[in-house]
Amino acid sequence: MQLKCIAIDDEPLALEVIKKHVNDFPELKLLQTFDDAISGAEFLKKNQIDLLFIDIDMPDISGIDLVRTLQNKPMVIFTTAYKNYAYEGFELEAIDYLLKPIDLKRFTAAVQKALDYAKYKTQDKDEEGESIYVHSEYRMLKINLKDVEYIESMQDYIKIHMVGLEKPILTLMPMKAVLEKLPATQFARIHRSYAVAIKKVKSIHNRKVKIGVVELPVGNSYADFIKEWSK
Repeated sequence: MQLKCIAIDDEPLALEVIKKHVNDFPELKLLQTFDDAISGAEFLKKNQIDLLFIDIDMPDISGIDLVRTLQNKPMVIFTTAYKNYAYEGFELEAIDYLLKPIDLKRFTAAVQKALDYAKYKTQDKDEEGESIYVHSEYRMLKINLKDVEYIESMQDYIKIHMVGLEKPILTLMPMKAVLEKLPATQFARIHRSYAVAIKKVKSIHNRKVKIGVVELPVGNSYADFIKEWSK
């Protein structure tokens, strides 16, 4: 797999750093670089790419505003010298968010996320995947399904409770949307506020599902889960 990419940044030195780092990855093909957002936007209107490296703080138009205008959005890795733009990157579902000066280690991690996500997006939809991707802490995170214990709904947000993590992963996504990503043979909704990894269920007693040390209620509309689990 090779990803076609471009870089947009008004700082020539920053573009040189990206060029240098890209050369370390045969999986990336850098088509062009632009030192102003307008020229980059014109290129994007006429060409389809896979990955966009773009600076946020540019004089003619911000990288965030440019990405918002794109109809066919590629994967995006924002680059900036300022931390205060992180929320906007989260809102636009960026693959990653790199602070300047960009070192090769962080660049490598961001590119690997893009490669993994591209592979995930092209997998057979009928195939039961081993992972899903969600946005949390301003970046895209890979969630290994074997580590998920249960999912808790909090209106527009969900908490993904996982083995080995003290704190759940919080992401802006309704329960219905995350369930559409999950294999139906591995996960089941048991309550309007909870979905569980079926293999992680230890026992069910008095309409309470036990997972680890946690007990979760089974809602009236989901009572059939008890019968199915007991088979």
